[in-house]
Amino acid sequence: MPAPNVSRVTIEADDAELVRRALSRDGRAFRAIMTRYNQRLYRLARGIVGRSSEAEDVVQEAYVRAFRNLDTFRGDSALSTWLSRIVINEALGLLRKARREGKTTGLQAAEAEIIQFPGNASDDPERTMAQRQILHLVEEATDRLPAAFRAVFVARVIEGLSVEETADLLGIRPETVKTRLHRARRMVRTDLDAQIGPVLMDAFPFAGRRCERLTEAVMGRLGIDS
Repeated sequence: MPAPNVSRVTIEADDAELVRRALSRDGRAFRAIMTRYNQRLYRLARGIVGRSSEAEDVVQEAYVRAFRNLDTFRGDSALSTWLSRIVINEALGLLRKARREGKTTGLQAAEAEIIQFPGNASDDPERTMAQRQILHLVEEATDRLPAAFRAVFVARVIEGLSVEETADLLGIRPETVKTRLHRARRMVRTDLDAQIGPVLMDAFPFAGRRCERLTEAVMGRLGIDS
């Protein structure tokens, strides 16, 4: 479902058109970009910082940085790739700052949350609860991965990026991506096998009120009217 104040024409526009409109301060274009990429960017940020609240902060800061410098986007790469790189740099910067200041981050203390299962609500309350519990277990197992493995696991398995895209975004070799993914899968499988059977790796959704809240915060900081 399109976010409020985002027309269907804007939603269906390609990235180049949205960038052109955003450069002319069209608020609907900014909203459409965020609606299109909020979930991917949130998942990538969470894969690095390991905590939901910090991931949202990272994505918000990354959007503000990206939109204030949108005129530097030349289209040499996809808009999603350009935004993803900014998010990853912002997330890594947060971790470096936390280490310098001796603060605990999501790398040391991840928050486990039960997140709504994506899609329509089930008419079967027991099934809905089971789905939430499964996602809760998947998220906990993912959070327990070492940071380097977690970032690759989220990018490849949960977000569905290719080996090459993941390597490019994280600044590592494709062979390293494959090795870390193999080890991460084995760790998660070992963690989950004792509790559940095969599961659908569809965790960490970012939609609804959370998506709209972040969008509104970015629009407000940029001083852009809807």
